[in-house]
Amino acid sequence: MTKKLYVGNLGFETTEATLSELFGAIGEVLSVNLITDRMSGRSKGFAFVEMADDAAATEAMNQLNGREVDGRSMKVAEARPKRDDRGSGGGDRGRW
Repeated sequence: MTKKLYVGNLGFETTEATLSELFGAIGEVLSVNLITDRMSGRSKGFAFVEMADDAAATEAMNQLNGREVDGRSMKVAEARPKRDDRGSGGGDRGRW
């Protein structure tokens, strides 16, 4: 079963290729999604890596959490499900 990992505290120069290589040395990587700012295209400093199986994902967390990459100490943890924070959309604040 696949498992998605959150990878945080990344340097702005860290690329998807770098992450794919690091995680790929541990197990099969299905996808790497480096999150970027829509306007500038610059990395936001975190990514999601999807591993092919739970054992590889667990091993990646054990080996890579705290590892220094591009001058920053990576944080690697199991990704949490995406929340829907948009609320009810009743944006009447400030209108009379």
